[in-house]
Amino acid sequence: QVRLVESGGGSVQAGGSLRLTCAPSGTTDSNIRVGWFRQAPGKEREGVASLYSTGERIYYADSVKGRFTISQDNAKNTVYLQMNSLKPEDSAMYYCAAGFRGGLPLRPADYNLWGQGTQVTVSS
Repeated sequence: QVRLVESGGGSVQAGGSLRLTCAPSGTTDSNIRVGWFRQAPGKEREGVASLYSTGERIYYADSVKGRFTISQDNAKNTVYLQMNSLKPEDSAMYYCAAGFRGGLPLRPADYNLWGQGTQVTVSS
């Protein structure tokens, strides 16, 4: 069974950086969308960034443009989220997800397979 495992979260001060990693276990379909989402306590889950399995069709939430970068390593079947210039409002549980069906690139409901999440905490 395919699973997504996130790692790389932690606690940093504002202005710091973290790199999140999404590592799939098992085989994955060739044509999928992979996205990063986050959810803070008491708030709805929101899309952060996503890309297509080819590395194309990259999308970012406006709130992270210029600060976050999503990338992939096809050889390792791994997707990364480089987060720079972190702000306290970036604090959330971050999830990696895969979408096997058509839909909007940053809409959680359009993703089908989810990882367990990794916590990111940014202090002021």
